[in-house]
Amino acid sequence: MNRRFLPVAVAITASTALLLTGCGSGGGDDASDKIKGAGGDKDTPASASASAKPDGAKRPEVKLPKSFQITFDSWTNSDPKLQAILDDGKQRLLASYAAVIDGNPRHDAFTFYSEGDALRTGTEWVKGFTDKNLVLIGKGRVFKPQPRMSPDGSGTLFYCVDEGKGSTKDTKTGKVTGTPADDALVLYRTKLAKTKNGIWKTTMVQTERGACK
Repeated sequence: MNRRFLPVAVAITASTALLLTGCGSGGGDDASDKIKGAGGDKDTPASASASAKPDGAKRPEVKLPKSFQITFDSWTNSDPKLQAILDDGKQRLLASYAAVIDGNPRHDAFTFYSEGDALRTGTEWVKGFTDKNLVLIGKGRVFKPQPRMSPDGSGTLFYCVDEGKGSTKDTKTGKVTGTPADDALVLYRTKLAKTKNGIWKTTMVQTERGACK
């Protein structure tokens, strides 16, 4: 089975033809909704440095190497509460990529922004790469974000990822495997919980190929 570029998903499913589309064990609010529209070598590790948001909480912001870059389109919202979900959701996605590139399933930033089922299955996802000496290279694009607040105080964040210009690289053989164009768009459905320090941690992730158009 060839391993392919797949943004941080969740559970690794044996039925995936090319690689790691994942599906979480739980369903977030409005989980049936659909969004319409739509690495580097180990000697060049992603780095994380602590930063503080207006809420005062320190967060490990992630920097990816030039060999693997992600762009976020329209990642802003006029509502500060929804913007906070966008900000921490973005960092969690970047941290998962950094964990793969660093070859570390317990990457500090990844474990900081993840908890519960998202931490458990996300760790398995990262190991799916690291166990085979694979890193991410190329480019990815994240777009069409839909952040929401739920009545129970939790948050949801849906977004699309275009993996068409992303690939995996075997650090031992140098072999590069690209993402097929007809499989490049992935819908992410995530659920988040806010800590007492104001940090939105991702607790559940579901992915679906072909749901972003």
